[in-house]
Amino acid sequence: MQKITLDKWLLTSTLLLITCGLVMIASSSIAVADQSYHKPLYFLIRQLIFFTLSLSISAALLFIPISFYYKNHKIILWGCFLLLIAVLIPGIGQSVNGSKRWINLGFMALQVSEGVKLGMIIYLASHLYNIKNITQNEVHNLGKPIIFLLLASVLLLLEPDFGATFVMSITAVGMLFISGVRIRWFILIIICMVAAMCALVLLSPYRFARLTGFLDPWAHQYTAGYQLTQSLIAFGRGGLFGVGLGNSIQKLFYLPEAHTDFILAIIGEEFGLLGVLVIISLYTVLIFRGLKIGYRLLNAKYKFHGYMAYGLTFWLGLQMLINIGVNIGLLPTKGLTLPFISYGGSSLLLNTIAIAILLRIDFEGKVINKIK
Repeated sequence: MQKITLDKWLLTSTLLLITCGLVMIASSSIAVADQSYHKPLYFLIRQLIFFTLSLSISAALLFIPISFYYKNHKIILWGCFLLLIAVLIPGIGQSVNGSKRWINLGFMALQVSEGVKLGMIIYLASHLYNIKNITQNEVHNLGKPIIFLLLASVLLLLEPDFGATFVMSITAVGMLFISGVRIRWFILIIICMVAAMCALVLLSPYRFARLTGFLDPWAHQYTAGYQLTQSLIAFGRGGLFGVGLGNSIQKLFYLPEAHTDFILAIIGEEFGLLGVLVIISLYTVLIFRGLKIGYRLLNAKYKFHGYMAYGLTFWLGLQMLINIGVNIGLLPTKGLTLPFISYGGSSLLLNTIAIAILLRIDFEGKVINKIK
């Protein structure tokens, strides 16, 4: 059996991010865990269980050839649609804060949108691989993936999950751009997406409230802008070097979702700008390695491998950028986790699976094409 050699930079940056996440989940969740469950380390223990599960599954996936995903891409795609439909069925879908995004598996709640992102990347990479020249008959070549993307988006918006819809759509557009879609079609797709998203915001009162709160959070600091203002206070308190691990004030019931969507604000408060820059540096290494893997594989004519690598990297990188943008007030508040760091079993599981697939893609590229 061929020995599997792993990209050390990609693997190390991922493990360091997960380690940082475990430390910060322990720090940011102690107060809420003690109040809600009378167990200060409740969320840390659960995240450690999720990490063990994620590591076990990801290690197994390293031995699965990438051709498996291509051969089964239709099954994976239809499985995603079944999950999207199932989560909307009363008694199956679990509702939290007014959104029905989870299916209770007993030991964990599976957030359907996380699996759908991966499924759409696999399907789109397979579709693009089967096209010899995407610039020929582009209406036909682009029609099928756009239809599937629209259907998935509609089902996601019924949950509702606007953030996941946005990440999935932009990831798909990025993969189409890499495949060589002519610029006029690319621009047309972008215009249609922007128009649709603007309509969704303007026609939805709570999304519009989030937008107005984002534009002037201090004018709405006790309503729509509450989370953002508390996040900005956390960064302000942290300054350059932070107040020290465990010394955050904002995590003491001031900043909602401190251990999930807004965990970066707690990192900024406890470790300052320096700590945030370290986290961003680790993500930069991860994204650079992922893009490099995709570039090498496409140049080596392994199109499916290359498209998969680009899609997975776009997904992780885009979600990271959006979460950071939300935390520092550059983007409206969205319910998107910070990959590998925020608390959440589904997020950690699917993110580590994405890295395992990237590592396998890199390994196959080096073995088959002798890429160093």
